[in-house]
Amino acid sequence: MKTKLSVNINKVATIRNARGGNNPDILKVAADCEAFGADGITVHPRPDERHIRRADVTALRAMLRTEFNVEGYPSKEFLDLVLRVRPAQVTLVPDAPAQLTSDCGWDTVANQEFLRDIMNDLRDAGIRSSIFINADTCMAEYAAKAGADRVELYTGPYAHGYACCKEEAIAPFLETAKCVKQLGIGLNAGHDLSLENLKYFIDTIPWVDEVSIGHALICDALYMGLEATIAAYQQCLTK
Repeated sequence: MKTKLSVNINKVATIRNARGGNNPDILKVAADCEAFGADGITVHPRPDERHIRRADVTALRAMLRTEFNVEGYPSKEFLDLVLRVRPAQVTLVPDAPAQLTSDCGWDTVANQEFLRDIMNDLRDAGIRSSIFINADTCMAEYAAKAGADRVELYTGPYAHGYACCKEEAIAPFLETAKCVKQLGIGLNAGHDLSLENLKYFIDTIPWVDEVSIGHALICDALYMGLEATIAAYQQCLTK
């Protein structure tokens, strides 16, 4: 099966919030992404609402036709939101409240009991769960033990090492991806994936279920336009 593309629209919300008002319109951008071929929409509402707001999550859930993925640290406020909105997928990240971006995966060993309780709550609500992890087979194994439906590999180190030696950069991701496959859970990937490095990643690990891409895709859209950009990323995902 083809790897799905979920477009993270946080950066669009950052532009909107910089001037107030509703320009650009988050709902229109999300609808356009779907119309232009995106397989899903990702958002990450942070406690300070510096980009996506909690109200955006509710409004998006009502109008999206594709899969909706909501990322975030599982605070009580976040869990109350997703259990009420019930997106297709919730991706748990270990971010501190003021963290600039998600740049590290969960320690699924140390947080096993904490994560297991949340996985149970999400499953009871009919929400697919994904745990954000580093490329580490142990972290994948304990994510599965916690009851996660999927893991999302933090691909920042791969992206940073790609230009120097792509074979070396992808090696720990391939090892972890093989482990995830053997565990029988799903596999997502995201962070710093781009038109430069995405195709090699997917060609090497073709069983990735979904990639979530925001920063690079929105930057490319400034030059190429949103429709052409989504088409270019989808082409990278064609096996």
